[in-house]
Amino acid sequence: MSRSRYRPPGAVRRAASAVAAGALALAGVIALPAATAHADTSAKGDVIANLWEWNWASIASECTNVLGPAGYGAVQVAPPAESLKQTNYYWWDVYQPYSYNLNSRFGTATQFASMVSACHTAGVKIYTDAVINHTAAQTGTGYNGTTITSKYDTPDWDPADYHTSADCPTSDLTIQDYSNLTQVQNCELLGLPDLKTGSDTVRAGIANFLNKQLALGVDGFRVDAAKHIPETDLAAIEGKLTNTTSGSAPYVFQEIYPGSTPQPSDYYASGDVLDFTYASKMKSAFQGNVSDLSSLESSGVLPAANSVSFVTNHDTERNGLHMSYKDGDTYKLANLFQLAYKWSTPTVYASWEWTQSDQAPPNSSGFVSNTDCSSGSWYCLDRDTGVVGMVAWHNAVDTAAVSNWQTKSSSVIGFGRSGAGFFALNNGSSSATYSFTTGMADGTYSNVVDGGASTVTVSGGSASLTIPAKSAIAFYNSSYTCTVGCDDTGGGSSGSTVTATFNEYASTSSGTSVYVVGSIDALGAWDTSKAVALSSSGYPVWSGAVSVPTNTSFTFKYIKKDSSGNVTWESNANRSATTTTSAVSLNNSWNVADSDSTDVTFNEYATTDYGTNVYVVGSVASLGSWNTSDAIPLSSESYPTWSKLVIVPKSTTFTYKYIKKDSAGTVTWESGTNRSYTTGTASGYTASDTWK
Repeated sequence: MSRSRYRPPGAVRRAASAVAAGALALAGVIALPAATAHADTSAKGDVIANLWEWNWASIASECTNVLGPAGYGAVQVAPPAESLKQTNYYWWDVYQPYSYNLNSRFGTATQFASMVSACHTAGVKIYTDAVINHTAAQTGTGYNGTTITSKYDTPDWDPADYHTSADCPTSDLTIQDYSNLTQVQNCELLGLPDLKTGSDTVRAGIANFLNKQLALGVDGFRVDAAKHIPETDLAAIEGKLTNTTSGSAPYVFQEIYPGSTPQPSDYYASGDVLDFTYASKMKSAFQGNVSDLSSLESSGVLPAANSVSFVTNHDTERNGLHMSYKDGDTYKLANLFQLAYKWSTPTVYASWEWTQSDQAPPNSSGFVSNTDCSSGSWYCLDRDTGVVGMVAWHNAVDTAAVSNWQTKSSSVIGFGRSGAGFFALNNGSSSATYSFTTGMADGTYSNVVDGGASTVTVSGGSASLTIPAKSAIAFYNSSYTCTVGCDDTGGGSSGSTVTATFNEYASTSSGTSVYVVGSIDALGAWDTSKAVALSSSGYPVWSGAVSVPTNTSFTFKYIKKDSSGNVTWESNANRSATTTTSAVSLNNSWNVADSDSTDVTFNEYATTDYGTNVYVVGSVASLGSWNTSDAIPLSSESYPTWSKLVIVPKSTTFTYKYIKKDSAGTVTWESGTNRSYTTGTASGYTASDTWK
């Protein structure tokens, strides 16, 4: 956060709150605390889409329809806690937490959980904005109805949980000298009550809030105002965090806003750091000479291994420090360069258009409206043709080093990625034609920046490129070895891997997770320590996407690991699969052998109240054995028809019923006698029912 984020204010009691349907099951998935994770900047699929202050339903849709197919690795979302609600509905209200309840101006706790699940299904991780330095400076009523009459007394915190005059040397408890480390970290930023993060009670309360999100499938956090929290306190809080539902440590990246103290390097031990200097260099180059980018790595930007890059964010686009969508094609071009150049984890910022710096996103009584990218109110850079093309390009060139740098003028540069791809941009006001040494194999390539509308011919390793004004040309070699998250966009032949999605029905006890292990390296080569962790976000169905070799036969099995690392194998024979060049989904059920299984798609017509979901439960183990905690959640994609494909035994008669669960986990059974179904030896069975 910046010093200008908030206007000066005009004005844990650790309560558990109900979260999404399915939270009762998810609450049983507990992982051990783990060391702070850093992003693997050498890996593909790492691009973060920062859909700033989009509501949860819109993000779920964007993950499904845009981010997943485009190859984005993660989505950064706004603070999910309940926040200050004012009549004028400013954007910065969300950075004044009222309670750690997950009903917010972006949607309900149920919608939040559904968003996480939808994004995971699309292969996209979720990073939430964690506002943990402070609470709200202004009293009133929040978006979930929480009323605060004293800013030092909230549903989560008591007056003793904040820094006082014993900790802060200023007369009014506010930061008056931003070069004074004690004031920066122990005093109030613009009157925002400063949590005493040195207290273990406070650390535990913050960790509980973050762990609640991790239990719902959140993969990491962008820590707001991190410079106002001592690094040792952040490390202590992170030490109390559980693993994600996929079994890994949550990824943490931190906002260290520019200032004399503390410095970004002070926080590398706690996670990666957002690189404000990188964004400043982008503005300087693209509003000056892009030829200056040849020395980017030695220009003072943060180390790639410790940073997350961006072209702008919600603070800096409004205060003029960095570029914004108002810079038009120049701004877009800077984002294309960021995706092309091999450096730190890149982010693509997409938000709404604004005329006043305090302006809230499009809303209804403060609650953020669905994103409409065609309305002119939102600037959806994440789905721009050139940006989408460059995400695929970024993923395809993988770890290849920057090579063949060429500066043709102060406005035109080009560079390759060691034969994996080539990129050239023109920041000038008219088109420019130059010959470039590409380092690419001879052939004809599609230009991903225009979606393949134009092509490039490489002959003798060189290409003559006519680059439109304020645009770029980029192409890559699709035969370049692809290992993770590959996408064919813009190339010729397909890569050497394909995505296999594993879906396993498996009920588990608290502290136990499900993994897949198999005969190929991508599945650990039967080494259980290298087994692939599956996500419990759709519990009791555990899911995960793995890049496996094309045109390959392999065997595999599912295992369970408890919190002590003890392994339990499923009892059936090894499963087998064969890939082609297309993605494949493998649907299985614990201890039900492939030769003994078939599938039934349950379709239930049922209307529901807001926040209530429909499940199927039945007499066989793969339907939960009548245990409602292990009932299978049905998809509401075709509401009011709820549907799900379920693996069940062949030639078996079983009984079943549908149930509804509200956001508190309360179960309502449909009336009447149990339903009955008998499977045969074929596949593709369907049960179509109506709630009774």
